[in-house]
Amino acid sequence: MNLLIALPGILWALTIHEFAHGYVAYKIGDPTPKLAGRLTLNPIAHIDLLGFIALFLVHFGWAKPVPINPRNFTKVSSWRTGEILVSFAGPLANFLSAFVSALLLKYLPFYAISPSISEPLFLMLKYSLFINVAFGIFNLLPIPPLDGSKILEAILPYKYWIQYKKIEPYGPIILIILIITPVINWILIPLVDGFVRVILTLT
Repeated sequence: MNLLIALPGILWALTIHEFAHGYVAYKIGDPTPKLAGRLTLNPIAHIDLLGFIALFLVHFGWAKPVPINPRNFTKVSSWRTGEILVSFAGPLANFLSAFVSALLLKYLPFYAISPSISEPLFLMLKYSLFINVAFGIFNLLPIPPLDGSKILEAILPYKYWIQYKKIEPYGPIILIILIITPVINWILIPLVDGFVRVILTLT
């Protein structure tokens, strides 16, 4: 039941994240996301079937990455700038979504709504707040193929970039190890709780 109530927040977090990547890439010159049909807020366009099934089985899932070609970033000074903008767009969209969820949690008149509607709605918004923050922070981890790794690659000097690229094939294995062990919780939980507190304070 909790997963079903959290599902709208999960689908939105995945969808807005991938849409933001594609939208920013398109705005700085890359038509690839649009040609691939990914400039949409329809979750079906972004859902990876295996990732969606894994979400229900192990409570961890993923979306289809938006196809992007950095060679088409003609409206920025360099591919590095474009890579940073596109990569950060997804997490930023999640953080903004979390901020909106917090505003709704604080200012919607739940007392004036029937409990049969207000209670699940409150939980949906609460889940949306935490899910979007967690999704944004998780994707900023500097582990390939997450967004944080692309941002790091774009700012590293060439000699360090070459060294960093050597771990790229092992990125998915590192992620799996982090996810199936308590390590990911040690990293994420303090960061997510702290970020949520900041958002709630700002709203």
